[in-house]
Amino acid sequence: MKLLVKTAQTLLSVQKASLPSGCRHFWGWLNAVFNKVDYERIKAVGPDRAASEWLLRCGAKVRFQGFDRWQHDYNGLPTGPISRYKIQAIDATESCIMYRGFDHLDGLEHVEEMKLCKCIYIEDACLERLSKVEKLQESLLRMELVSCGNVTDRGLLALHHLRNLERLLLSDLPGVREKDKTVQMLRTALPNLDVELDLD
Repeated sequence: MKLLVKTAQTLLSVQKASLPSGCRHFWGWLNAVFNKVDYERIKAVGPDRAASEWLLRCGAKVRFQGFDRWQHDYNGLPTGPISRYKIQAIDATESCIMYRGFDHLDGLEHVEEMKLCKCIYIEDACLERLSKVEKLQESLLRMELVSCGNVTDRGLLALHHLRNLERLLLSDLPGVREKDKTVQMLRTALPNLDVELDLD
């Protein structure tokens, strides 16, 4: 597994370099493989460990509750009691997370912060799915959506289910067409929400 992860990390770094368009199908397939949900693994190691493995496999980072350091190396994931390591923050900047893997989020109870920046596979369906995770509706306080070109007003409106969301940063989202109306609807649904907007 460690060899697969090292290979995946190397491939992801190569993927970020400009490649001929003929390679896109291969990368899409590989990223879909990284996002496949292994329900037996979730049962065996718990939702936080399984989600950590998924996120790091896809190039994201996690921070565990009670720790200051971001975990970005799959092979460096801490071992020990499953109950000790609960995901508090997710930074999916330039990662390949996609809708297919979002079932990993279902059991997470302590996620307070999420950054989705430059995520080419994040789309409205992802935000709708994320917003329906009951435990995230309670725990998520801060969120950033930056340079996710497939996100539209519909995806942003789904965030109104995150009833404890306090801060939302929105920047460089070309798919959002009615920004003022959408933001106003979010503020009406979530009166305590502070929206930082840079969509011009």
